Amino acid sequence: MIDYDAFWSAISLLSGDPMAWLVVVPGIIIGLVFGSVPGLSISIAMAVFLPATLYMDFLPAILFLTAIFTGGGFGGAIPAILMNIPGTSAAVATAFDGYPMSQQGKHGEALGIGLVASVVGTFIGYAFLIVIVDSVADLVLRLGPTEMLVIATWGLLLIAILNDSTFAKGLAAGALGLLVSTVGYSNTGMMRGTFDSFYLLDGIPAIPALIGLFAAAELFGLAGRDYIIRDADLRRVRMSSILKGVVFALRQPLAILRGSAIGTMIGIVPGVGASVANLASYAIARRKTPERFGKGEPLGVIASESANSSSEGGGMVTLLALGIPGGAGTAILLGAFAMHNVAGGPRFIAEQTDVVYALILGNMAQTLVLMIVGLGFIFLSGYIVRTPLRFLIPIVIAISMMGAFALTGSMVGPLTVAGAGALGWLMKRYRYPVTATVVGLLVGGLAEGELVRSWQISGGDPTFVLERPITLALLAIMAVSMLPALIRWARRRSGPKTETAK
Repeated sequence: MIDYDAFWSAISLLSGDPMAWLVVVPGIIIGLVFGSVPGLSISIAMAVFLPATLYMDFLPAILFLTAIFTGGGFGGAIPAILMNIPGTSAAVATAFDGYPMSQQGKHGEALGIGLVASVVGTFIGYAFLIVIVDSVADLVLRLGPTEMLVIATWGLLLIAILNDSTFAKGLAAGALGLLVSTVGYSNTGMMRGTFDSFYLLDGIPAIPALIGLFAAAELFGLAGRDYIIRDADLRRVRMSSILKGVVFALRQPLAILRGSAIGTMIGIVPGVGASVANLASYAIARRKTPERFGKGEPLGVIASESANSSSEGGGMVTLLALGIPGGAGTAILLGAFAMHNVAGGPRFIAEQTDVVYALILGNMAQTLVLMIVGLGFIFLSGYIVRTPLRFLIPIVIAISMMGAFALTGSMVGPLTVAGAGALGWLMKRYRYPVTATVVGLLVGGLAEGELVRSWQISGGDPTFVLERPITLALLAIMAVSMLPALIRWARRRSGPKTETAK
């Protein structure tokens, strides 16, 4: 429940500190820029600007970093929509329908839809946080390795839902992603798949691999064209088309609420976050009409962007309630807490409830700033589709390579982009779903780690699961959610025979 005395005290804190508002616009712009550059990430932006918070008070410092977080949450959607290059792993599903919309000349509309979904999703995530932050600690502590394994497995089973190719090709592509995720040291200390190269001891870097799988294959396909969009009239960037997308998204409250709820709940689970949330939300959204998705369906953009943005609020739950970071971004926030001699957790919530509420309310207010700043940013970024490809392709490749190098600190990043790009091109040519490989790559490490821990605490006895009611409940929910996909797959296999019989 909400502590209303602390609530009003939080409003006084925010209104009495102008610095808390002056840092928001620069933070959002930084997040938008870093999120929209392939190879860079929100966590890199937060890490780069973390030292600047030493010269701020605690409240403005955290609001500045969360503003970067908020801006970057939408920034990754911009290259995903315009060039089929997810700026972050949280924008993978945004590209599924956002890029086809761009190819149809609806890039402005897609960006407007993504912006509204991101803004509303972020707001809902933090609104949910302010209601549950007092009582969520006990719930999160109940999630053990077996529960986390079920959640990770659920993410892996999205392969079957997201796959539009044959079932066998989907499984093969997903298995490839799992294999790639096992390169490097295992959770038990074994070295695997490194070919005696110390550069691979930490595994295949996920973001450079993701950029290569999505970007290079698309750039190869565009190499013989003059522009991303062939029709000159459709290449025009109009604020009216962006506002059309804004209005469309506002008329889809149920879709935004569904994606936001999924993102918030998944964001609460440490280590899962937006990378899984956008895929899970997209998979659930396309269950009823899968034939419309992947071809420029606006609801696909809404599902992805509302989920990955609302997961930010969910990720803050464990940071504030337990002092445990849910991902890289919240880990940097935890570092900022430590720099100001503040420790998150139940005691922090109990003793400084007004500060906790001030952080949450400040982030809710940031969404309004993101809406205004984001409109201007996407209007400028929309000119990408008017840039000739003979200039755009080398620029994108160069930025991707530099971003990958900055991410890894070595040539492993650029080489991963190149290798994954060649693999992605081959997979597209022979109709293997790249998305299945991406899901396996992103979720494989989490699934393996939780499997090892589950095996250790159970002593190798599978009946241990029967003593975990939360695990059983999650398994039941997962089975029910997968049932429609299995029915559609069975119908697809029996379809040709039925038509022949008729």
